[in-house]
Parts: sequence; C-alpha cells; structure tokens
Amino acid sequence: MQKIIVTLLFLLFANSCNAQSFSFNGKPSIKIVGGVERDVEKLDKTKSNNSICVIKEIDGKYYWQTRENKPLMMVESGAFIIFYPIDGSGYIRIINPTFKDAASLMSSTEKTYDYIEHIVLGLRTITYYGKSN
Repeated sequence: MQKIIVTLLFLLFANSCNAQSFSFNGKPSIKIVGGVERDVEKLDKTKSNNSICVIKEIDGKYYWQTRENKPLMMVESGAFIIFYPIDGSGYIRIINPTFKDAASLMSSTEKTYDYIEHIVLGLRTITYYGKSN
C-alpha cells in the first residue's frame, strides 16, 4: 500500500513539474493592415474574440498557440517581454506587468495597451494592439 501511495505522489509531482509556467492571453481592440497603404480598424467584440493572441510555455519552451503553435524565443528588454518565432513571421511585444506604470509614462500607446502582435505576410503586415486578459 505504501508503494502505491509513493508512486501516486511521484506521478502527481512529476505532472506538476511539467505544468505550464507562463501563459499570455491578449485580446486586441485595434487592427492595422499595412503595406503601401494602411487600413486601421477598431475591432468589435466578435472580431476581437476571433483575433486573440495566446502564448504558452510548455516544458521551458514557448509557443505562439494562436499562430499554428510556432516555437518562440523570448527576450526580456527593459519593461518589455518580446517573443520571436524562429521563421521571422512576426513578433509579440508585451509590457511586463511589473513595469506597466513606468511604461505608461512613455506615451498614450503604452498607457492604453498591454501588447502588440505583429504578423508579417509577404511584404504586408497585420498589427494588433490589445490588453492582456
């Protein structure tokens, strides 16, 4: 009986060690499509919900879950946490919540939004500005 309990405790501990330790969920309110011309759109609730940004850390590796689970590299720089996919298809720049007040002094953009998600499509881009959930 003790072996069974020890085994169960070990399995529970091992599963908790593999748990996700970082998670980011962002909900955009602005979408900018750019190229030679630029279109700015305020997103309604439905479009915003369909354009969320999700990053997950699994076993010490980061993934852009809402963009085909692309592997990401993380870099911390000042008040920001930046995630880059290895294929160069964009980036996500998040204000570290610890530094939100300080970053808010930079401009109204940092005061209003928590992140930017920038996606490269050929020579055009899609950029979302939003708040973290």
